[in-house]
Amino acid sequence: MRKIGFLGLVLALFLVFSAQNAFGKENVKESGVKPAKVSAASQSKIDQKGENMQSVYDFIKKCGTYYLATVDENGQPRVRPFGTIDIFNGKLYIQTGKKKNVSKQLAANPKAELCCFDGKKWLRLSGELVNDDSVEAKKHMLDNYPNLRGMYNENDGNTQVLYFKNATAVFSSFSEEPKTVKF
Repeated sequence: MRKIGFLGLVLALFLVFSAQNAFGKENVKESGVKPAKVSAASQSKIDQKGENMQSVYDFIKKCGTYYLATVDENGQPRVRPFGTIDIFNGKLYIQTGKKKNVSKQLAANPKAELCCFDGKKWLRLSGELVNDDSVEAKKHMLDNYPNLRGMYNENDGNTQVLYFKNATAVFSSFSEEPKTVKF
């Protein structure tokens, strides 16, 4: 029962913050949800490219599961749990299979967002996911997730690794100013 409550909280947070982005400030105001104010002090917390990608990776890794949102061919949002995250050649990667709908959705529209929650803070990471077909990138991911080797192989034609481009990560909580990391 506790896992269902946690999942519900994560999905509720995701929907609230998505509504802020999707409908703009006027519609959010009408809904009664107040957008977070970004003070000059929190603006100074925006990190330069590459400086804090490691903190994004560490947070996602600590959470274990994150939820990746894409859009299907009809414009319907699709959210599903993921667990793979990797840094390779200075880029943040995720992994999936080319046969899956998520792969097809990202090929049609590479914009995606993930969300995860550690019990106190949450992270929203948005950007474009770029396919990397190199065997080295796939091998690196699978070496870091050896339990996936029963389903995937870097030479199988199905394994897909994608890295974030033009990424913006926002760390949030109910008690601290948001912190933004761009890479």
